[in-house]
Amino acid sequence: HLYIVPAILVSLITSISSLQAGLNIVLEKENGTIEQINVSPIKKHIFILGKLIPFLVLGIVLFSLGMFTGWVVYGVAPVGKLYVLFIALIAYLFTMLGMGLLISTYSGTQQQAMSLAFFFINIFNILSGSFNSVDSMPHWAQVVTRFNPVRYFIEVMRMVIMKGSGLRDILPNLYAIGAMAI
Repeated sequence: HLYIVPAILVSLITSISSLQAGLNIVLEKENGTIEQINVSPIKKHIFILGKLIPFLVLGIVLFSLGMFTGWVVYGVAPVGKLYVLFIALIAYLFTMLGMGLLISTYSGTQQQAMSLAFFFINIFNILSGSFNSVDSMPHWAQVVTRFNPVRYFIEVMRMVIMKGSGLRDILPNLYAIGAMAI
């Protein structure tokens, strides 16, 4: 349980945050309201923040509920500090929400956005080390995982939950997640 519960929680957060953020903006395109927003006096970054902040909050709530469920049902409680997990979570959510925004940019319909999101989410999950170690993957796959934000957040989760790692210990992973968010 200790190895798999953090990975499943990361997969859940990945799916919800990137898929829902992408679908939300594509819905505006489909309904035709995006044109009205483009001619309104609201700045584009304010519009984007207004669309993404609710999903940031939703991700934090889902993560909290998932951590609580993991503790109550499976007895998986972090050995490390919770604030370290939440700092990494916020950086990770920025990355996944950015991916949802990117998907919505290239999608004209919700069906296209859903297909793209499921494609990338499945690739991210398969090459994340969630169910098998990254070290046991072929060399080419290990290289590809360096560009996978899911891998880094799963490592952070396992480091804090199983080993009690602190903020200093997870900094290399946090830098990688932060670079992908930017």
